[in-house]
Amino acid sequence: MLEAGTKAPDFTLNDKDGNPVSLHDFAGKRVVLYFYPKDNTPGCTRQACAFAGAYEAFKSLDAVVIGVSKDSVASHQKFAEKYGLPFVLLSDPERQAIEAYGVWQEKKNYGKVSMGVVRSTFVIGPDGVIEKVMPKVKPDTNAAEILEYLRS
Repeated sequence: MLEAGTKAPDFTLNDKDGNPVSLHDFAGKRVVLYFYPKDNTPGCTRQACAFAGAYEAFKSLDAVVIGVSKDSVASHQKFAEKYGLPFVLLSDPERQAIEAYGVWQEKKNYGKVSMGVVRSTFVIGPDGVIEKVMPKVKPDTNAAEILEYLRS
């Protein structure tokens, strides 16, 4: 997993409407880039809704929120519509950004080992350098912790 002080790898992925979005599109802004395992699962839904609930606070701090998972554009569209998600959701089925940021890792669940996305959040500064890395975040507190960090 990437560390604070590292230049954030650029990427271009499709958003929920099928439009290409690149990290460099947000140069000069702080970016909250969060990776999550799957649309419409309990933890991922709570995390997304927490970011949605705090969206105005992020905007007031001039921070952009971007969620990334392996789900399809169509899945993201349904997820965003169902829960009224106002931020960017990017589809990464080829794991381009997921692997570049080192969040594709071995996971253990009920004794079963598999590869998957480790729920992680990166705060990228206006200069494109990673300011903060939060690996293995909790879905319910992640948005609030990031806001607290941005306000400090």
